[in-house]
Amino acid sequence: MFKSVLIKDYMATNLTTFTPEMEISEAIQYLNTHKISGAPVVDERGNLAGILSEKDCLKVALQSTYYEDWVGGEVSEYMTANVETVADTASVVDIADKFLKFSFKRYPVINEEGDLVGQISRSDILRAMGQLW
Repeated sequence: MFKSVLIKDYMATNLTTFTPEMEISEAIQYLNTHKISGAPVVDERGNLAGILSEKDCLKVALQSTYYEDWVGGEVSEYMTANVETVADTASVVDIADKFLKFSFKRYPVINEEGDLVGQISRSDILRAMGQLW
């Protein structure tokens, strides 16, 4: 039954995104204020350039502690550039398996043209399974 259920039916489509040029302090403040754990980073054309996670932001905290002063910079200096993506036609079961095998909390979702169309998280998969049972 789950095999036919696609993640595009459960993914988040109203995404928060950052730009590579954005100040890292602004991005961290946004994550904290909105209680989200990360967001895709897109270039001026909307192409996926990376992803900024809480883990990436911890690099800023460690460097600031080491230098005993705020270490700023741009999102591009801290984001993960080599991003694992998933297709919008992937099944809920396939992505649940992927979440079990890897430590990622979310995956950017792309369509056949390679455009960023959403994001799928562990909680989205759990919600999907809960609705299907």
